[in-house]
Amino acid sequence: MAAVQLNGIYKRYGDTQVVHGVDLDIADGEFVVLVGPSGCGKTTLMRMIAGLEDISGGDLTIGGTLANTLPPQQRNISMVFQSYALYPHLSVYDNIAFGPRIRKEREDGFKPRIEAAAKMLNLSGYLDRLPRALSGGQRQRVAMGRAVVREPSLFLFDEPLSNLDAKLRVQMRTEIKALHQRLRNTVVYVTHDQIEAMTMADRIVVMNAGRIEQIGKPLDLYDKPGNLFVASFLGSPSMNFASGSVMSDARGTALVLEDGVRIALPEGRAQAGARVTLGIRPEHIETQGGDVPFNVEVIEPTGAETHLYGKIGGTTWCVTTRARPGIEPGQRLTLGLPPAHLHLFDTESGKRLD
Repeated sequence: MAAVQLNGIYKRYGDTQVVHGVDLDIADGEFVVLVGPSGCGKTTLMRMIAGLEDISGGDLTIGGTLANTLPPQQRNISMVFQSYALYPHLSVYDNIAFGPRIRKEREDGFKPRIEAAAKMLNLSGYLDRLPRALSGGQRQRVAMGRAVVREPSLFLFDEPLSNLDAKLRVQMRTEIKALHQRLRNTVVYVTHDQIEAMTMADRIVVMNAGRIEQIGKPLDLYDKPGNLFVASFLGSPSMNFASGSVMSDARGTALVLEDGVRIALPEGRAQAGARVTLGIRPEHIETQGGDVPFNVEVIEPTGAETHLYGKIGGTTWCVTTRARPGIEPGQRLTLGLPPAHLHLFDTESGKRLD
């Protein structure tokens, strides 16, 4: 196993800089997920850790060794890609054994490791099959087995589940997390899927435009996002937002939206006259007993939950309820926004205000 340190890492292609001075410490045995939209630099950062991309500046340390110029084969890492990259003419056993054979290891030395990995990944009955006879999830497990047999100090996963259907993604998320809990290797996992990030990570690194926006435990980032980008990126459905000006009068402090809707704010959360963006997650909104008008436009029943869509302050909001209230499109509600669940951000900078 190995700790990983990135100090001021940046990447430049000609005059274009795509990763900007990333600082990140990953503890030995930690599962860290790099998450962000397409083009945010997360895969480029992983490829620099793997040695597949040159580092334009900064220092990369793996297991206490400066790794900037180390070739990939000397970094003691294993990488699982989005594509399975299996040899179609080789059996499952031979695919997993390919690396040890290239390294000229003795068969009696690596065969027990292959059998142990196959048992761990539920592949024991498939070792004689060719990849074409396997499902997508089984092929991904073969790719994982190939990585496990190398006994690396660091696992790198580059969007390994994006080619799987929804049900298989859920299953493989569980299997990868269980694998990490058994092996306790250091893992760096790249995804654009925030659900994967929330369910798998010890810590999440949220990236945007080549920079780190926030680092923290999944629920810490969900409950207290540091800026508007993180607040909008984590959560499904996404957090609701409305912008306006803070006003104080005899009725108390409130955020007044452009359409005149008034949302009460706790005292001391924002200064009068400030331009503020309020956020609240769909599941925290109360559908009864409030004073914020809401016209239901679209209803989406999902079984466990119902999503109600309508506009507040000129923007579309989603309200999530686990009840089945019998609400119809066109119905007018008055929503309650509990003060404890309100998030306030500076509209200009996007930074959290409390």
